[in-house]
Amino acid sequence: MSLLEYHVLLALAGGPLYGYAITEAVASESAGTVTPRAGSLYRVIARLTTAGLVAEADPHEEPPPHPGHARRYYELTQAGKRELAAEAGRLKRTASMAQKRLGVAQGRP
Repeated sequence: MSLLEYHVLLALAGGPLYGYAITEAVASESAGTVTPRAGSLYRVIARLTTAGLVAEADPHEEPPPHPGHARRYYELTQAGKRELAAEAGRLKRTASMAQKRLGVAQGRP
């Protein structure tokens, strides 16, 4: 799973979002280290949708009027929630291993 895919799933874990809101959430939650462009974001959403991890959704609340095209909202599927949980666990284990190895490298057990 790519870093952008992970952050998109993480953003959608809070509930349905539309494209620009996903971009803002990813940038915010990654402290600006991941800032997807529209083309990249929509390719990732298409891949996640094809994989069954994300689906189009209705917003929880009535969205404010928007000039131009209607906004498409996306949400995690149950498979997406499982995949996000698995990836979060993998990252936690990897971070723990890195901390242990860094401690050893710095002379600490």
